[in-house]
Amino acid sequence: STLGGQQPRKHYGITSSISLAFPREIDHIYTQKLTEAIEPFGVFEGEDELNHRLAVLGKLNSFVKEWIAEISESKNLPPSAVANVGGKVFTFGSYRLGVHTKGADIDALCVAPRHIERTDFFSSFFEKLKRHDEIKDLRAVEDAFVPVIKFKFDGIEIDLLFARLLNIALQSIPDNLDLRGDSLLRNLDIRCIRSLNGCRVTDEILYLVPNKENFRLTLRAIKLWAKRRGIYSNMLGFLGGVSWAMLVARTCQLYPNAVAATLVHKFFLVFSKWEWPNPVLLKQPEDSNLNLPVWDPRVNPSDRYHLMPIITPAYPQQNSTYNVSTSTRTIMSEEFKNGLTVTDEILQGKADWSKLFEPPNFFQKYKHYIVLTASASTEENHLEWIGLVESKIRVLVGNLERNEYITLAHVNPQSFPGSKENHNENEFVSMWFIGISFKKLDNSDCVNIDLTYDIQSFTDTVYRQASNINMLKDGMTIEATHVKKKQLHHYLPPELVQRKKKVKKKKKQCFNLFLCELFFISLFFVSSITPPNHPVLVFIDSPTASEVSPPKPEQGMSIPVIGSSKCYHGLTCSCFSIGETHTFFFFAFILIPLI
Repeated sequence: STLGGQQPRKHYGITSSISLAFPREIDHIYTQKLTEAIEPFGVFEGEDELNHRLAVLGKLNSFVKEWIAEISESKNLPPSAVANVGGKVFTFGSYRLGVHTKGADIDALCVAPRHIERTDFFSSFFEKLKRHDEIKDLRAVEDAFVPVIKFKFDGIEIDLLFARLLNIALQSIPDNLDLRGDSLLRNLDIRCIRSLNGCRVTDEILYLVPNKENFRLTLRAIKLWAKRRGIYSNMLGFLGGVSWAMLVARTCQLYPNAVAATLVHKFFLVFSKWEWPNPVLLKQPEDSNLNLPVWDPRVNPSDRYHLMPIITPAYPQQNSTYNVSTSTRTIMSEEFKNGLTVTDEILQGKADWSKLFEPPNFFQKYKHYIVLTASASTEENHLEWIGLVESKIRVLVGNLERNEYITLAHVNPQSFPGSKENHNENEFVSMWFIGISFKKLDNSDCVNIDLTYDIQSFTDTVYRQASNINMLKDGMTIEATHVKKKQLHHYLPPELVQRKKKVKKKKKQCFNLFLCELFFISLFFVSSITPPNHPVLVFIDSPTASEVSPPKPEQGMSIPVIGSSKCYHGLTCSCFSIGETHTFFFFAFILIPLI
C-alpha cells in the first residue's frame, strides 16, 4: 500500500515479527471462549445501539455543515462558495477504533475551513446547539488543555473538539478529507494541532495493525482486564485507552497472523518481559520539518525521566504515558506477570477465561491505607471539586513515593461515596484509597514516619489550583487520613473489606482449638511466676482507641514503626521479667508453629 505517501512495508512495526505462525483449530476455540467470557461485561453493543449512534453522528454532521454555511454567509462569502463550503465531523478514540462499550461516549472533532474561527465555535455554534431540542447537558470547556464542548445528543454523550485547516487551497472541507497527511498541520495553532492529534493517532494505529478484527477483539479483552484489575486511568498514573491500544497494536505487529486468544497471551508475554524505560514504538518517528516539539530523549532532557514511554505514531510524536510513576509502573508490571501466569493456565486447559477478569482484593493487600476525602456542600460543586481533586491525586502519590520509608503508593482508581457516620448528611462526599507499603527496617529502633509535609503540600496544590481558576467555594474541603486495614470497615461496605474465609476440616479446627487452649494456659502459668529484678522489654500488638471507633480525619500523621516482622504497626510496650520472658518464648516457640 502507498496510502499517505508511505512505501509498501516488508513487515509491521519497527522490527520483524516474532512469529508468523497461523492459528490452529484450538486457537479459534479459545478465541470463541474468550468472546463468550467478555460478552456479559457489556463490551459489545447491539445492532440497534450501533445504528442509533450512526444516526446521531449523521445528524451532528449535517448540523455542523449547516452552521458553517450560516457563518460563511454572514462573513460575505459568495453564494457559490457557501453552497460548497462543506465541513465534517470525524470520530476518534474507542468508537473510531471499533472497541467502544455499551453506553460509552463518542469522541468527535469538528473540522472547519480557514475562515471559521474558534471563537465562532464556542459562541454561535454553542448557541445553535442550545436551541436544539435533542441536545441536553450542554457545557463548554474553552480553557481546557484541549478545548471541548460536551453534550448529550439524543441520549448519546459526545465530546466535540474543533480544528480549522489553513492550507486548503479552496475554502471548503471535502467529505473525503484524509487527516493523516502531516502537511495539514502547517501554520496551525497548538490548540488545533492537539485537537487533530486524537484522530491522527487513531487512524495511524488502525493503519499499522495487520488484522483489524483480531486487533479489536484483543483490545476489548485487554481493556476489560485493565479496568477489572484497577489499572485503567491515565489521570491517576496508569494507562488510558490510547496507550492500551498501542500496546495491543504492537503485539499484533509481532504476531501478525495470530487470533485474539493467542494475542492476549502474547500481550502478557511481551510486556511482562519488556525492559522499561525502552519505548514502545509502532513505527519509526519521522521528521516532517514543521518544527513542532516531539518526544526525543536525545534532545529533551525531561523525556529521559519518563518511566514507561509509549509513543504515539502520528506526528508530532508524544509519550502518552507521561503520568506513570514508580509505583504505578511497579503495579502494572506485577499485573502483566500475573496475566501471563493466568493465560498460561487457560491455554493449558487448567482455567477458564473468567479467571483473567477476576478483580483483585485491593482492601486486603496492604496493612496501611490513606483515605483521601473530598467534600462539597452542593451536588454541582461536588462534581466540579472531585474532578479537580482526582486530577491531582498523582501529585500526592509522587510526594509519598519520595518519602524514604515508603516503597509503594497504590491508588485505587475507583472512588467511593462517603459514609454517613463520618460526615454531615448535607455534605456530598467522595473517597479514594491509597495502599501504602513501607520499607522493612534492619534495626529494631522505633521510628515515627511524619507524612504531614507530604499531605500538606498536596492539599496546598489543590486549593491553590482551585483558587487560580475561581473554582474554590465555601464547603469545598479535602482531607487525608491514615487508617489500618482493620479500620476500613468504618469507611466501606462489609463485602469490600471482609476476607474470604477458607473452609478447614473439622478435625483440624478442633486440634487448633486445643493448641490455643494450651497456649493460653501457658500464659496463665507465666503470670504466676515471681518477677526478678531485671525487666526485659517485649513489643506486642495492642488495640488502640482509634481501632475501636472511626479515626478522626487529619491532614498530617505520624506512624510508629519498629524494625521487625510487625513493621509499621502501632505498638505498645509491656514489661515481662526475665523468667516470664523465657517461659513465654518457650511456650510460644513450641506451640505457635504447630498452630
